[in-house]
Amino acid sequence: MTVQLNEQQINAFNNRLKQRYLELRREISADLLRADQEQYSDLAGRVHDTGDEALADLLVDIELASITRQVQEIRDIDAALLRIAEGGYGECSDCAEPIALARLEAYPTARRCIVCQEAHDRTHMHDKRSTM
Repeated sequence: MTVQLNEQQINAFNNRLKQRYLELRREISADLLRADQEQYSDLAGRVHDTGDEALADLLVDIELASITRQVQEIRDIDAALLRIAEGGYGECSDCAEPIALARLEAYPTARRCIVCQEAHDRTHMHDKRSTM
């Protein structure tokens, strides 16, 4: 059974989301600085071995993918903080039912209850398969 979140729970999630936001900002800054210092693409340009060049390209791609995931998480946190400010945090964006506390504990940026999220995932997985 799901119940509405009380003010204390919402405040706890608000603080947790803001803390994670700050952590992500630090991680992104550190990743960008490290990537700038390492300059894998420059390394690839100086290396004449195709295996080393491929490794350098792979490292650049991995770094960019990591930063992309972090930026997406920041966007999700921003959206969750907006829902808190507007009074809709913990409410499913699809069915308007409360999202289970256990789900929010595991995934504080959740927009949907588990039932609606599973339906959303099935729909989007089908969409991705049809474009392949």
